Amino acid sequence: MIASSRLVLAALPDIPLIREGDDLPGLILEGLARASIDLQDNDLLAVAQKIISKAEGRSMDLRNVQPSLKAEQIAAETQKDARLVEMILKESVKILRMRKKLIIVEHRLGYVCANAGIDSSNVREMDDNESMAGEQSNFVLLLPEDPDKSARALRDGIRRSAQINVGVLIIDSHGRAFRQGSIGVAIGIAGLPGLLDLRGTLDLFGKTLLTTQVGIADEIASAASVLMGEAAEKQPVVHIRGFPHVLREGSAKELIRIKERDLFRQ
Repeated sequence: MIASSRLVLAALPDIPLIREGDDLPGLILEGLARASIDLQDNDLLAVAQKIISKAEGRSMDLRNVQPSLKAEQIAAETQKDARLVEMILKESVKILRMRKKLIIVEHRLGYVCANAGIDSSNVREMDDNESMAGEQSNFVLLLPEDPDKSARALRDGIRRSAQINVGVLIIDSHGRAFRQGSIGVAIGIAGLPGLLDLRGTLDLFGKTLLTTQVGIADEIASAASVLMGEAAEKQPVVHIRGFPHVLREGSAKELIRIKERDLFRQ
């Protein structure tokens, strides 16, 4: 652990709307300059999943989706768009629960999440002949193909340009069993631990910790999501300084509980 009693988070201003192929490392470095933040070794950058997905071309036009019979049946039961249900099925390995307007799945990446993480909020793409006013977008956004790989690419791009060693988190909003409200979680990690294993260390009174593991990347992600917001805040990148742990190679896969140890899925 690095001695630190202050964790400072700052959302970067004026990040533009992201399109496929945009240079995210360059745009983030420009945002840091606008915010007068001098990037330092061991800083962290939390980045909203949506701008990663947009830059990687992970949007889908539902007008091009042909729903299967299974998707039609599930759509009738859940009162969801059958084309969206088809995409949920393609992005998932198993449906765990369903109710009206909601499908809980095991995503192909291992997460348990609603609607396979597919979202239509803050997604807007138009044909040349479409008008902004009064038009309902047919586009949805899928999670990145490999969020850990995306985080590594972003970290490496910043390191090449700025010669600074940072950690990168890609953040999405997930609900939680037994708790109301969504929170930010890390779905992609590069250059910092996902899970902090404190087993074998001593507590304040010298007792050895036997089971304590901390989802440290999720804790940071949740803090960053407070600044990112969920609506029209337009703050998809958050700079973090004062992370009190040594940076190391990490992965969001560290945070996924294996099924054999998940009492709620046995």
